[in-house]
Amino acid sequence: MALQLTSLETLAATLPAKARLMGLDLGTKTIGLAISDVERRIASPLLTVQRRKFTLDVEELKAQISRHEIKALVFGMPLNMDGSSGPRVQATKGFIHNLNQIIDLPIATWDERLSTAAVTRELIEQDVSRARRAQLVDKLAAAYILQGALDRLARLPQN
Repeated sequence: MALQLTSLETLAATLPAKARLMGLDLGTKTIGLAISDVERRIASPLLTVQRRKFTLDVEELKAQISRHEIKALVFGMPLNMDGSSGPRVQATKGFIHNLNQIIDLPIATWDERLSTAAVTRELIEQDVSRARRAQLVDKLAAAYILQGALDRLARLPQN
């Protein structure tokens, strides 16, 4: 079965007026999670999941999806700076493909180039310690990714 991703345009047309989204920043060691408000205006960092193995990671995601009544997921797509796909894109697509077999929610992606760098730069400007930055960067990057998608959704026609 081919990987089926939903476009933001399709999300805008199919989501109910009040629906919370979850943003995900998928890393090799962690998954940063962020959630939107039900009106899909503001993304807030939620938590960072330490990756263990796929089935355990999915159980944690399912728990958070249920707890926060999530209606769609937005994954950061780690494109190379020139827009091409590399190994991280393939790993993200593989994770999404496998997740799609288990979780019945629309899944869209958002270009995450520079999200971690932007968040890290902001934390450095705020004089946040290196140890504290390590704790925060993944969920803040997820919020950065989700906020970009929310801003785009706000400019699209709604259902």
